[in-house]
Amino acid sequence: MQGKFITLEGGEGAGKSTQIERLKQYISDCGIKVISTREVGGAPSAEEIRIFWLNREEKYWDPLTEVLLIMAARREHLVQTVWPALASGTWVISDRFVDSSRAYQGVGFGLGIEKIDAIYREIAGDFWPDLTLFLDVDVDRGLERVASRKGIDDRYQQKKQSFHAKLRQAYHDIAANEPKRFHVIDANLEEDRVSQLIRDAVSRHFKISPPPKS
Repeated sequence: MQGKFITLEGGEGAGKSTQIERLKQYISDCGIKVISTREVGGAPSAEEIRIFWLNREEKYWDPLTEVLLIMAARREHLVQTVWPALASGTWVISDRFVDSSRAYQGVGFGLGIEKIDAIYREIAGDFWPDLTLFLDVDVDRGLERVASRKGIDDRYQQKKQSFHAKLRQAYHDIAANEPKRFHVIDANLEEDRVSQLIRDAVSRHFKISPPPKS
């Protein structure tokens, strides 16, 4: 039986990493084999592209060049990690996927979602996630969470508040256009409550639940 592909999306400080680990445990508790992965990266060659991509100062890459690098890494991620796992019946949870490119490069950098989708079709055909969870957090709150960490992870987190506000709206617009695939989660809430909302959404979407406790 084919596995299911779940992606978590959202702006900076949405708490995706924490929630992915909790969701992974929940799916495992349901008796389903599951792995987690990330983008940009998720496979050895994709991680090499990630390092090459991030180890350059802001504006080093032309926006279209940046998209092509990310899509090349995405292709490697799919071929090496995602598709083999799904074919074996394993579920896959990914921290970001193509909707990040649609929001960040498509809207944030002005390339247009249509161009992102056209390039994506070249590397993935008609493959899309079975479910995408958009962890929606207020921009100021998300940036505060990022600032509380040790160091800054990448160049996007250093962007102005207006850029992050544009990203948040982009995610809302994308989610509104694909309501069957997207589920919006209020990530401003306390971690445990966010986890419960995610579990509820996944349980309803796939009709799964852990076995009753004896």
